[in-house]
Order: sequence, then structure tokens, then C-alpha cells
Amino acid sequence: MNKLFLMKHPDLFQGEKNLSNNKNYFEGWYFKNTNNENGISFIPGINIDGKTKESFIQVITNTSSYFIKYDINDFKYNFNPFYIKIEDNYFSKDSIHVNIKDNSQNLNIVGDIYYMNNKNINTNMLNPNIMGPFSYVPFMECNHAILSMQNEAFGMININDNKLDFNNSTGYIEKDWGYSFPKSYIWCQGNNFKNKSASFMFSMADIPFKLFSFKGLISVLIVDNKEYKFTTYNNSKIIKNNINDNSLDIVLKKGSYTLTMHSIFGTSLKLSAPVKGRMAKEIFESICSSVTVTLKNNNEIIFSDTSSHCGLEIVQN
Repeated sequence: MNKLFLMKHPDLFQGEKNLSNNKNYFEGWYFKNTNNENGISFIPGINIDGKTKESFIQVITNTSSYFIKYDINDFKYNFNPFYIKIEDNYFSKDSIHVNIKDNSQNLNIVGDIYYMNNKNINTNMLNPNIMGPFSYVPFMECNHAILSMQNEAFGMININDNKLDFNNSTGYIEKDWGYSFPKSYIWCQGNNFKNKSASFMFSMADIPFKLFSFKGLISVLIVDNKEYKFTTYNNSKIIKNNINDNSLDIVLKKGSYTLTMHSIFGTSLKLSAPVKGRMAKEIFESICSSVTVTLKNNNEIIFSDTSSHCGLEIVQN
């Protein structure tokens, strides 16, 4: 598959050639679903650590998390239309179907969620996704893409006979691929604001770049169909970055615009992240935190609102 075509379509499986070699590699999609009471995220993917090749699905809810291993041969993919399949589990930008059974964890998850009216960030040739021009750099250890900032979600998930109703709920889809997650980073995402048109994503990470490293920033707020981006490549600045015992405060600035985010930590649960292709790093994520986002143009408040069921990860060295 042509590299430029894949770059323009980051939802597609990027690692086809890696299935036939032994280079360290990972690729994972992230499907987050939230309503006023519950949240659940599914992370299907593959990892290659030398000759060891596996596929997996991670699951996180408000109160529990799971890692389910599969054989690499259980992983199937399609380019047009896009979907990935791991054993009896199916994921696309239009729907997901899960049928997870793991006797070792006494785990049984079944259900379907359907997506409509995907809303995504604006892209062009220079900025094919949220990483902007860095999308063209071939040696990035981790690539990131937003596939849907917000969508309407409908369906039901049953976890060990506990039914989670996601009718009239909200979805979010992103993905990562490369060989390692950053050593330290902050990630925050929310789209359960009172203003139903609003969706927000923030990520700040230490990025190795050949002989040096830098603090990489990608953040976007979409409200009333207008997009506000704060990124390294559009000269946005991180003015404040404070992590307290139970909260996070970030201030970003780009020209006359200032974005302030204040997040209150919810229960964080263990997930696994890749290190040189091996799912060897323990990280902790919450999908029941909150985030208050305020956007100003000079002293004029353009937007100020709070999202519940916010996703939050803070990974420090």
C-alpha cells in the first residue's frame, strides 16, 4: 500500500509490512464511548517484539480494566472499507462488535455499538492529521492520529451480565503506531460537555528527535463547528503545567488566544503500553475524570464548559 495514501488515511492499518519482518512495532486503535453514567474504551491492536508477534484487546471502564491476548493470526484487516477484526471482535469507524471470552479472567463481554455523524479535525496536504508536518517524519517513535473527535453512538455492552446502555451516547476514536510510547506524557480527552457541539483533546509528550528531544504539543477544541488548534507546529506555547495531588492545570497560548484546562482526577486503572514493540510498560488511565476548558480571545471568553467522563493519562519518568 502506498505510504502517501496511508498517511492521508491514518485509520487504515499502517503496519502491513511489519507482519512479515521482525522489527519492533505496535499499532493500536482507541474507541471511547461515554454517556451520563458510564464509560468504556476498547483498544484493539498488535505488537511485534522481535520474533514474538501478538494481537490484543484492552478494555477499560469506570471501575475495571482488562488485557486479552490473541494470536497474531487472529488479527485481520481491510482497507476499503476500513475495518479490523480480532477473532470474533470487529472494529470500524461505523460500528464495533465485541465477543470477548477469557476464562482466566472470568471475563465475558458481548455487545454492539453503532456510530453516526463522525466529526473530525480539518486536514490538508501539509497537515494530514493532528501531528501536522511531523506526519511526514519517518523516524518518529510514536505516531498519533485522531479518527473521530465526536460521534453519535447507539448500542449496548454486557460485561459479565452487567448491561451498559450506550444509546444516545458519545464516541471518540484515535490511534497510535510506531515502536514505543513516549517515556512521559499527558493525555486528556472529553466530549461530554453541556454544550453538545463541543469536543476536546490534549496531549503533551517528551519527543525524541535524532540527537535531541523536545516537548511536543497537540491539542484541539471544536465548538459550534469551529476548530481551535494549539500545537507545536503552529507555534503555540505551554504557559503553565501543574500536576497536583488530584488535579491538573494547563495553560496554552497561541497569538491572542489562551486555552485553560483544569482536570480533576477520577479512578485510574492499569493498562499496558509498548516499549520497543513489547507491551511491557504499565500506565494508568481514567475515563471518569472531569475537565473544565476555557478559551479566551484576549479577555473575551469564547467558551467555558466542563466535560464529565473525561479520559486522562499522566505518565511521568
